[in-house]
Amino acid sequence: MKEQLRIAIIGLGNRGRTMLKHEMVHMAKEDLTIVGLCDVYEERNQMSLEIMKKFDLPDPELITTDYKEILKMDLDAILIFTSWENHVNIACEAMEAGIYCAVEVAGAYSIEDCWRLVRTYERTKTPLMMLENCCYGKRELMVLEMVRKGLFGDVVYCSGGYCHDLRKEIVHGEENRHYRLRNYLSRNCENYPTHELLPIGRVLNINFGNRFLSLTSTASCAKGLARYCTDNLPEEHKMKHAEFKQGDIVTTVLKCANGETVAITLDTSLPRAYSRGFTVRGTKGAYFEDNDSIFLDDVHHKDYEFNGRPLWGNAAEYEKEYEHPLWKNYDGYGTHDGTDHLVLRAFFESVKAGLEPPIDVYDTATYMAVTALSEQSISEGSTPQAFPDFTSGRWLQRKMPPNKYNL
Repeated sequence: MKEQLRIAIIGLGNRGRTMLKHEMVHMAKEDLTIVGLCDVYEERNQMSLEIMKKFDLPDPELITTDYKEILKMDLDAILIFTSWENHVNIACEAMEAGIYCAVEVAGAYSIEDCWRLVRTYERTKTPLMMLENCCYGKRELMVLEMVRKGLFGDVVYCSGGYCHDLRKEIVHGEENRHYRLRNYLSRNCENYPTHELLPIGRVLNINFGNRFLSLTSTASCAKGLARYCTDNLPEEHKMKHAEFKQGDIVTTVLKCANGETVAITLDTSLPRAYSRGFTVRGTKGAYFEDNDSIFLDDVHHKDYEFNGRPLWGNAAEYEKEYEHPLWKNYDGYGTHDGTDHLVLRAFFESVKAGLEPPIDVYDTATYMAVTALSEQSISEGSTPQAFPDFTSGRWLQRKMPPNKYNL
């Protein structure tokens, strides 16, 4: 069991610097030494160095714009917060170098990229973890506990979404050097599926006795971003009359080997409030995120069959009995209501113990594949796409490794 980890960070845009400033500089007082910083933009490296100085941390051994130099270092782990397009290449090179690798969430650009991750891991045996923080949400984990204790009966359907008004971020992507813009201009797909789908996958035991069999995706027309540009940008702005390929609403339906269905929604270019819409439906009850309510057949049906509004917000009543142990014991700092802290700790504790991480390479490939399959389905008129089995049949008997951060 290692007590101190030597880590490096690749990608220091907004997400990378946020995780550095609000999470890793604090952990560096405990069990991390940040020895490498890397971003293609030198000013981001310097901004990150200033963050470390502010917290009285020693300067990294290497600050570079070339991630390949980072991979030559003596490291226990690297964290990848780069643009979506670079995740797979850097992750595979890190595994080849024998360095534990954590990669931020993203969808894949091809199914072959997903297989590259799996094949590289199987050849090198170097673990990889996707940093899907929403799996560690307080409510997601409480509902998971309730499902596993049978309160909802047999789960038959789940739904969720990434519903987040990103119009400003996308449209100003060039000046802010944000990768979403080029994707929304050139692609039409479910481009960000993991926030809602991976928590659902744990409810349904995906890759652990169940798997996705097929997928269909349907995209609406693309009008929201163009309207935003017309209404909000000056005439001389490059994006004033831009045409976007990304549909405003993308609906994806997945079929599971054990018979369950899942519906997820991408909704990022129209006005709305944020939601992940996490919904679990079983034979004995349900959870609905948008009004944070639990409906149990033997408790609520008689009195609330035709008016469930009095139940809105009642999920809090179940926390005392069903709150996940990770949240019962959590009293630390953390962005995104603590989920960033928990997902990073899950990764670092795995590295220290030499264990496979809770969200491993097979999970990573599976959930990244949704984007590539969605893009193909939409381009073919919403045709069904067969879902690859990245575990090569091992999903039938796979078990979680011992780790208190397991999901």
